[in-house]
Amino acid sequence: MNPHLYLAIAGNSVSIPLLVGLGFVVGLLSGLFGVGGGFLMTPLLIMIGIPPTVGAATDSNQIVAASSSGAFAHYRLGNIDVKMGLVLLVGGFIGGTGGVHLVKVLRAMGNADFLIVVTYVLMLGGVGTYMFIDSVRALRGAGPETVVTADPGKPSLYIRFIEALPYRTAFPKSGVEMSILLPLLLGLLVGVLAAIMGVGGGFIMVPVMVYLLRMPMHVVVGTSLFNVLFTCINVTCQQAGTNHTVDFLLAVILMIGSVIGAQVGARLSSRLKADQLKIMLAILVLLVMVKMLFSLLLTPDLLLAPRGGH
Repeated sequence: MNPHLYLAIAGNSVSIPLLVGLGFVVGLLSGLFGVGGGFLMTPLLIMIGIPPTVGAATDSNQIVAASSSGAFAHYRLGNIDVKMGLVLLVGGFIGGTGGVHLVKVLRAMGNADFLIVVTYVLMLGGVGTYMFIDSVRALRGAGPETVVTADPGKPSLYIRFIEALPYRTAFPKSGVEMSILLPLLLGLLVGVLAAIMGVGGGFIMVPVMVYLLRMPMHVVVGTSLFNVLFTCINVTCQQAGTNHTVDFLLAVILMIGSVIGAQVGARLSSRLKADQLKIMLAILVLLVMVKMLFSLLLTPDLLLAPRGGH
């Protein structure tokens, strides 16, 4: 017996065990690799027939629940730079609001689904390729220091650029000083991505906070979760109120599986080396990207206009 459930917002019937299993797999990956599963959940939902706009909006709703416990735990440990997080949130709210209205306009034009798929192909391709190359170098014995080494006698173009920005302020918790415009623009970018892709932006924000904002890793994780939580709350509320694309029943079923999967993944992660986990995740990300790329390039099964029609 394979019970199905009709999802009114998504507009189709989906197997309940399949949804629970999908949530379990993404939760397993989250616990196993230490990353949010949002950037994988939406493509997988699209693959089983959920409309991209509904998949992206519903995924952001699930991330709210998933990131709440993590952000609270890191807050208790003192791993959140609240000042930095608030600046990122201001940008995130602006970007998220703009992204939601962009999706609304594109839906009216009939281009929203195409934009979401193309954005995922580009982002997954870029992130997956970078992770794969970095993992291969690490396995060959070239650590991160070798990859990012620069001429110590001359500041890089990026260093000279950020030092020239106005409105510099100190962030004592992170031990950095920079223009407030830099995290503001970063938060804006993540907000737009959260609205379009249905992700919290953590898989983009974490490396950017480490390499561009120069924040220590233990503060990056907590601050990223803090930002992801409130950015996705904003996006979820606006998607539900403006575009009516959040399927709460779908989100609840996915959360049941992801909570269980995350616990199993956390236990398995201790048995694998960090570099092995990174290269496995990179391969998985690239496989999802290739599958979505083929969906764009292959001829659709149903042609709207037959040959010779008007």
